[in-house]
Amino acid sequence: MNFDLKHIPFSRYGSYLSISYLPARENFEEGIYLRNIRGGDNEDGAVFKLDVTQDGKCVPFKSIGHPTYLQLEAEDGYVKIVMSEAGTMHVFGGNAGLRMTMVTQAYDNAFPHKEESWQINIFSKKIRFMLTPQIGSLVVDAPWHVNRCSHVIAEFIPEEKTKEFTCTIEEFITVYIKQPRYNDFETCQQIVAKEYEEWKDNVLPSPNKYEEGRKLASYITWSCIVNPEGNLTRPAMYMSKNWMTNIWSWDHCFNAMALAENNPALAWDQFMIFFDKQDPSGLLPDYMNDQYAYWNCSKPPIHGWTLSWMLKRSTKISKDHLKEVYGPLSKWTTWYLEHRDDNANGFPEYHHGNDSGWDNSTVFHEGIPVESPDLCAFLILQMETLADIAETLNLNEEARTWKEAADKLLHDMIEHFWVGDRFVAHYLNEQGETGDSLLLFMPIILGKRLPLEIRTKLIDGLKDKSRFFTAHGLATESIKSPYYIPDGYWRGPIWAPSTMLLIDGLVASGEVDFAQDLARRYCEMATKNGMAENFDALTGEGLRDRAFTWTSSVFLVLSNEYC
Repeated sequence: MNFDLKHIPFSRYGSYLSISYLPARENFEEGIYLRNIRGGDNEDGAVFKLDVTQDGKCVPFKSIGHPTYLQLEAEDGYVKIVMSEAGTMHVFGGNAGLRMTMVTQAYDNAFPHKEESWQINIFSKKIRFMLTPQIGSLVVDAPWHVNRCSHVIAEFIPEEKTKEFTCTIEEFITVYIKQPRYNDFETCQQIVAKEYEEWKDNVLPSPNKYEEGRKLASYITWSCIVNPEGNLTRPAMYMSKNWMTNIWSWDHCFNAMALAENNPALAWDQFMIFFDKQDPSGLLPDYMNDQYAYWNCSKPPIHGWTLSWMLKRSTKISKDHLKEVYGPLSKWTTWYLEHRDDNANGFPEYHHGNDSGWDNSTVFHEGIPVESPDLCAFLILQMETLADIAETLNLNEEARTWKEAADKLLHDMIEHFWVGDRFVAHYLNEQGETGDSLLLFMPIILGKRLPLEIRTKLIDGLKDKSRFFTAHGLATESIKSPYYIPDGYWRGPIWAPSTMLLIDGLVASGEVDFAQDLARRYCEMATKNGMAENFDALTGEGLRDRAFTWTSSVFLVLSNEYC
């Protein structure tokens, strides 16, 4: 499988290094860059621009991405790069060299280390590198100016006789520790290939017609994991190593689901990682990376739904796991009831569209806060999951309390939000609804807990080809809405989470054929157009970030279970 660096970055399991194509901007040249993605998506993390050289001059090349190595191919020479370990790159050049031009900022510097190595200290990215040639030579141009190097250009040059070079590029944060020995390039490549193939073989199987999609989803999910560091207490599957270099507190649920059956320990890590950072109030951060946790928004409480889904598919979630999660999940549930019910009417609200995960949905077009029925639906399922866990842990009184709370909220939700023949949102500022958002169909996840009349109306609305149902799946805003935008984020495009949640709700409602049809449409679209952040609802074209993990994970789940 080959991939284009303009859409999909080259990285590996555990690494905070990524090689990506970056477009030109002011004082920044277009090209292929080695990036350090620590610190999240506040900047692109560019560290070095990479160029292929011959006879000391940069030559045109094309980049060819493979899951376990990257090839920079010139007309009559090439450079191959393999990430042998999370922080180590091995490079081999045949009839070509590699130039690394540092993106310098204040205090950045470079100086000779022992033997032929050079140490690069990148203040702006909080990281250092050691560049070491094994075959061939390393030439560095790094003139000192006051308290920094004005520029740093490092070039690995092939040995004159063989026209080859090999080198290592190693990152470190505090003290550099030289390895006793390094494997040769071919051995490194074989080790990484074996590691990746083991991962791919363990990914959920898909029908043969989706094999190309499965390969891409396998690579994206494998390569987007970073090692525990800083805020991240467990291995974390980032949403992407393009620019969405964080984890969000509902995205991680879908990644956990795809891992639950065949990689249960890593699945549990994905599910629990936000609870490790939970505020004493019960709030989960909106998103996290190794250096930062963001609290100004939250995300919807789909964690009870997720855990229930995982429990049905994995025998590896033990009573000890349930003890670990019961308290944090309880606090996350009560947080909504205690801290997000501003008018004390029993219905929690979203304070911003971002809280719902549907950032710019037309549900929030007229203002905030908003009481939305999907939030109640998620909490009902979460309460039921807590009741089941409490019963397993012999906390019978707590189980009864959770079950009663779920039943009451279900009854009250229908009374409050079902108006005539549809669910509506309520605005605390008393403004009316605008547009026609798929978000208001999300209560279908309650399945047969809803009365038949309500289920029928919701299903009929989802099947309406003049509104949401397209050749590729369910648009997030009705295609006849005046607010529909083909690339409008949550005002039109098809998304993985909405698709997964609604398909599960349709199955729970007994509408299996329609659910399977939606799953097939989604999987065909993703196989053809890649694991994009979202998709044009009418054309199926991949939009925004083209290497997204929750898209990959939902593809793997749907193709395995419903296709």
